[in-house]
Amino acid sequence: MKINKLELKNYRNIEYMELLPCDGVNIIYGENAQGKTNILESIFLFTGLKSFRSSKDSEFVSFGKEFSKINVDFSTALRDQTAEIKISDRRRAVLNGVTLASPTALMSKFPASLFSPGFMTLIQNGPTERRKFIDSAICQIKPKYALLLSEYNKLLKQRNAVLKDSENYKDTKLFLDCINEAFSNLGEEIYKERKIYLDGILPFVTEIYEGLSSGKEEISFSYIRKGDKTGKYLFSEIIKSHETADISAKMTLTGPHRDDIDININGVSARSFGSQGQKRSAAIALKLAEAEVIKNFIGEQPVILLDDVMSELDAKRQDYILNHIKDRQVFITCCEPGSILRMSEGKTFNIKDGRLL
Repeated sequence: MKINKLELKNYRNIEYMELLPCDGVNIIYGENAQGKTNILESIFLFTGLKSFRSSKDSEFVSFGKEFSKINVDFSTALRDQTAEIKISDRRRAVLNGVTLASPTALMSKFPASLFSPGFMTLIQNGPTERRKFIDSAICQIKPKYALLLSEYNKLLKQRNAVLKDSENYKDTKLFLDCINEAFSNLGEEIYKERKIYLDGILPFVTEIYEGLSSGKEEISFSYIRKGDKTGKYLFSEIIKSHETADISAKMTLTGPHRDDIDININGVSARSFGSQGQKRSAAIALKLAEAEVIKNFIGEQPVILLDDVMSELDAKRQDYILNHIKDRQVFITCCEPGSILRMSEGKTFNIKDGRLL
């Protein structure tokens, strides 16, 4: 897939802009707060997912304007297509002239993989960020997975509410007996989907990280299931064995909502011992590998969006990103024009005050 034209109107600090990218690497450069990230964000909204920066649709609209509008002309393996997102009090989406019930209907129609500085929390922070990464990645290729997560979280909320508020052991036990089967089935399905995804992404992550590190470092990761380090038990068995502990703690202590991904570089924890460059390289490798999984699953190469990706990377790692990501359309934002000099081919856009120079 590739974007042929992007048109923005009243989008954040951009009054009007028309961007005509090339099929390969596109660098958007300029000083901070000029609108570089706004361009990437506007593209990402066509995935049907929420913004990686804001949860309020009203923040997309330029100050003093009633609405903002984003139009994109793009090509897939099947045909040329058009899409539009109009934002006022909420987002409304149109694909090939057909108004969609919700922007989430764009999922899998416009695949994209995004790296932003905030994604560094995947490596640096606790397990919540790593679970968020894998769940968002699966949703892009399997939209029904979002419904699975929603149903699980509803039952989890009910389960925790009863555990927290009930003072009667027998009543609590009775409720758990009623809910555990459905809860366990959903949890087991989420675990299976996550495992399938991680097994599929691992070869791409290792290959890309090897390229970023010039073959000097090795990355590995494994899925850590709370309450079962061996990975041998069904969730129904795990939840049953922890039932007394759950009642005592007044919360659900095991399940997909507590699982983690252990990421290592050269055999040691990237979170605890990795340098900033290694952590950033690991995060980049995961996002670029995500794009490969999307391609293999839906048969379409996603657009790659890399926001402020060059920071804290040495020249060799920057060179890999600029010149060795082949056969796909890439958008990169950066502040340092010097990075552009290392790019062998592609297109550059200089932005200032929300306008292309």
